[in-house]
Amino acid sequence: MLDAGRWFDRLTAKPRAMRVEYPGAIYHVMDRGDRREDIFVDDVDRQDFLKTLAEACQKTDWQVHAYCLMRNHFHLVVETPHGNLVQGMRWLLSAYTIRLNHRQKLG
Repeated sequence: MLDAGRWFDRLTAKPRAMRVEYPGAIYHVMDRGDRREDIFVDDVDRQDFLKTLAEACQKTDWQVHAYCLMRNHFHLVVETPHGNLVQGMRWLLSAYTIRLNHRQKLG
């Protein structure tokens, strides 16, 4: 059964406000799999993510103060000396997704 109220709420929902970026900012970042599906199937996936995160840090000069990898999502506390969170997250998420899909033979 279609819940018209919930459907209407989705149509009228406002997009997220632009994230403020500036040098030296510290962010709590969280991302999860589509439809809350797993993004880490095993320890190899977790190691691959951490390796990809290290590459992102080299490219962006980020400093990771803390992280937590859960089955279907992760949390990061990241400091961005150059105010480049969006650019770095775009690279991190796309690189990890491509690598995961290749390893898991998902498309």
